[in-house]
This record gives sequence, structure tokens and C-alpha cells, in this order.
Amino acid sequence: MAQLYIGIDFGGTNLKIGIFNRDMDLLAKANVPSGDDLTPDTVVKLMVASSKKLLVDTDLSFENVCAVGVGCPGQMNLKEGIVLSAPNLAFKNVPLRKMLIDQFGKPSLFENDANAAAWGEFVAGSAKDVSDMVFFTLGTGIGGGIICEGKMIHGYTDEAAELGHIIVYPGGERRCGCGQYGCAEAYASANSTAARANDALEDGTASSLQDIFRGKGSVTCKDVFDHAKNGDKLATEIVDGTAETLGLLCVSMLHVTQPQRIVFAGGMIAAGNFLLDKIVEQFNKHIWTMKKESLEICFATLGEDAGIYGAAALAVDL
Repeated sequence: MAQLYIGIDFGGTNLKIGIFNRDMDLLAKANVPSGDDLTPDTVVKLMVASSKKLLVDTDLSFENVCAVGVGCPGQMNLKEGIVLSAPNLAFKNVPLRKMLIDQFGKPSLFENDANAAAWGEFVAGSAKDVSDMVFFTLGTGIGGGIICEGKMIHGYTDEAAELGHIIVYPGGERRCGCGQYGCAEAYASANSTAARANDALEDGTASSLQDIFRGKGSVTCKDVFDHAKNGDKLATEIVDGTAETLGLLCVSMLHVTQPQRIVFAGGMIAAGNFLLDKIVEQFNKHIWTMKKESLEICFATLGEDAGIYGAAALAVDL
């Protein structure tokens, strides 16, 4: 009998589902709109119904499913199986683990979505050949995950690896959504990269981006990178600032956990080596010189599937 595992990556917009065998081969996947009703009971029912439909559509049997893993956003108490709160979701003190077990009728767990994606890259992606890695996802904010000696770091109250909220610029003028000033997220996420450019454009700074700004009222992170690649001075300064922040984060993580590999994921890595080379350059600029470091800095390879790989791989160990 084939052993199957379900990995689910849940966000406020989409529900990604993957069906895996024990060797972590992806047998089937689906992307389902989360819908407007994001209450816990509705969400879990959608997970169950969508997973069963995917199994039927691909001639796989629900009876062969051994366990279910879910990655979801928010603050959580993993020991008790409770989601304490989740941004953009109607989740507050939700006993999610029990709900999953009750409604799937299978051993189930959940994990922070960034941690699940980190675990996916660790077991099946860009870090599958190392034991120590740090993971950053660059999107609306900056998420993270830390794996040391093959184990996920959760911290005393399961809030470890909020890497985007490391204060990189004490006294910095940019306020993060968390309320702190100087957070990495306030300078180097996709949203903040665009925001820094828009602030400069609103102040009248000369740039080839001004045409887009005047026409649409704002520019995107992709616009900034595209114009930086074409040599625009402002766009280059913005991108260099983003890369400096990310390079400084890499330096800090090297000294804290000494990973073998630091992996960047998220929409911003579409900029390719243009961004990666700048991050490495900033890392080399700020790291100590007493010895040569063997740390590798690279991009993730699983793309949007990292979360379902990680969630399913965690389920394998139940």
C-alpha cells in the first residue's frame, strides 16, 4: 500500500495542496482560492474538501493518506496546537491541530508558513545537502526560518526566526509595521523597497521611474529593479540599499548560528543574479577578515512549492 502525505500551504488568498509519497516525490498539486470566509471552521473544511478532490482527480486514495501537515501564517503555540492570531484571518486562539485531526481523521500538525517553506528547502530544495541553514523569504515583509543541526529552531514561545524584525539600523527613520524603527523589513522587503523609491519620487528626485510614478501614482519593486538594471541612479541607490540590508542580515546570521547556507526565497528573487551578486558583495564588505568564510548565499529552488514540501515532510515524522 502506497503511503501518502498531504502538505498544505495556507494563505489569505490561496490554498496550495500537495500530495507526496514517503520519499517526498510530489505526486499531485492544486491551487485553490481561499474565498472570502476565512473563519477557522470554513478554512479547515475547505482544506479537507480540496484535498479529497485532488486525490480523487488523480486516482489516489484518501485511505492511503498517513498524515497531514499545514503551513499557516500567524503567531502560534505549537506545543498546545493553537494559532494565537493570524494577520488577515479570523483566527484567534484557534485549536487548529485538534480541528485538523478531527476533520481529516488523520494525524495532523501545523507550522508557521515561513518555517514550513524553510523546511521544504531543507529537505528537498536548495539546502538538502546541509545540516545548518537560514532561510529568508522576501515579499510583503521578510519572513525567516532557522535550522541548526537538522532541527527547526522555534524558541521558548514558538516565535523564533522573526528575522525581518532584526534591527539593522538603530535610530532608523523608517518605521516597521511591527512598530519598531530600523527593522530589516522596513528597508529590504519587496514592499519597503518600492516604498523607499516612491518616497524619493514624491520628493521630486530625478529618475526614469518618474514617468511610471506620474502615470500610476506609484512604482513597484519590479519597476525599481528593472530601472536599476538599466542604470537609473535612483533605482540603483534603492536596490543597493536593499542589498546592503540583506547582506548585513547574512553577516548577523553567520555570527549567531554559523549556517552552511543562507537561502533567499520570495518574489524579489526574480531579479536573479543582479540581486544575489549585490547581497554577496555587501556580505563580503561587512564580514570580518580574520578568516575566509565558507558560507554559501543562494536562492531557493522550490519556488511556491516550498511550503507544501515542508508541511508534508513534517507530517512524515508524525
